[in-house]
Amino acid sequence: MAQFDLPLAQLQQYRPDREEAPDFDAFWADTLAEAHALAQPTVRERSDPELTGLVVEDVTFSGFGGDPIKGWFIRPAGATEPLPCIVHYIGYSGGRGLAHQWTMHPSAGYAVFVMDTRGQGSANLPGATADPFGSGPQVAGKMSAGLDSPETYYYRRVFTDAALAVDAVRSFPEVDPARVVVAGGSQGGGIALAAAGLCEGLAAALVDVPFLSHFRRALQITDASPFAELKTYLISRRGHEEEVFRTLSYFDATNFAARATAPALFSVALCDAVCPPSTVYAAFNHYAGTQKDIAVYPYNGHEGGGPVQQQAQLTFLADLLA
Repeated sequence: MAQFDLPLAQLQQYRPDREEAPDFDAFWADTLAEAHALAQPTVRERSDPELTGLVVEDVTFSGFGGDPIKGWFIRPAGATEPLPCIVHYIGYSGGRGLAHQWTMHPSAGYAVFVMDTRGQGSANLPGATADPFGSGPQVAGKMSAGLDSPETYYYRRVFTDAALAVDAVRSFPEVDPARVVVAGGSQGGGIALAAAGLCEGLAAALVDVPFLSHFRRALQITDASPFAELKTYLISRRGHEEEVFRTLSYFDATNFAARATAPALFSVALCDAVCPPSTVYAAFNHYAGTQKDIAVYPYNGHEGGGPVQQQAQLTFLADLLA
């Protein structure tokens, strides 16, 4: 696909007004307080003994509503000091998959915690966590699940899970709580921005081609899924468009970016129709942290920088966490 969004020089200056409900902070403070009040103990079980150079644990931690959320906690075998830990969030439709799929960061000397995304799972990345909440009428996928109100929207549960995943790993004696990093691409990048805005004291945020940002702009310039799910939903909600956008404003990654201060490395692909470049730059340019950078891939689509960006992240982390 050709470049279709604003020219790069305009993208670098693109800082649109944010759509944000006046009770945004109170809504999320109350949501997290409710989740903490219902929290259940974390359960850790050894797994995958075949990965002899690593310690793998199948973890169940407490998420939104006290719901059990699965995750992989993987670290180098033989580590004697608390380690930096990357909390990794997964792209749309994927689950946590299998433990051996997440060995890059432990190979570099870090611990990684891979959070399963409730109610999602694909052939390549199967999931292990149910979402026990029903929904009003919706279209296929998760984008419109519970979109009738902020209280019932699907991503209220997911973003709460993400923040509580950070809390969970900070309680592990094998993790240095001052060196916890949030990371993800696409949906995972949007979730990482939510966690970065909700959690204090993070060491860094790694945000690749983030989804869930600048909803109104995305629906104006792309027909690609998953944003297309919202467009189909709006077709069925004639006359109620502004109510839908008001609900979405509680979950816009741009609004979380405006509250995030950890050092951050973003990436954007200028031929990406799934997460259009202007929606990525909206989050990046509103990101409140002063130590931030963005890698630009001019001719790539939603695959973004792929392994090249992974290498850049490892360099970024080595410089930051040393």
